[in-house]
Amino acid sequence: MKKLLLLTLLTSCAYAAKIDVETFKTSLDYAQVTKVEATQSANGNWCFNTTVRHNDEGWEHYADGWEVLDMNGNQLGYRMLAHPHENEQPFTRSLCGVVIPEAMTQVMVRAKCEDHGYGGKAIVVMLKQ
Repeated sequence: MKKLLLLTLLTSCAYAAKIDVETFKTSLDYAQVTKVEATQSANGNWCFNTTVRHNDEGWEHYADGWEVLDMNGNQLGYRMLAHPHENEQPFTRSLCGVVIPEAMTQVMVRAKCEDHGYGGKAIVVMLKQ
């Protein structure tokens, strides 16, 4: 009985740690990921071409990064965005050299803005190895 209780507790904790990709704010005040293309290089690392849409208003309010996460919320890679893109919307940037465990079949990509943080649309990417 104790083993069953422990197993149930561990399963519940693991489930609670997973990221909710279904709930997000649609306002362009939050950075929205609109498209992701993932390709695996010959050395096994991954490259992510990610398209982001956000109501960039200059240095005071702009999308400042996006990240690749496993489905438990662990960061696998981060792409800093160094400047506003108020005249280029949506925009696509790449992050290469991301190491992903061979057994992993999907990841999530989400973007953030320096004012509102995360909360916009994220995309789950199915990996084809």
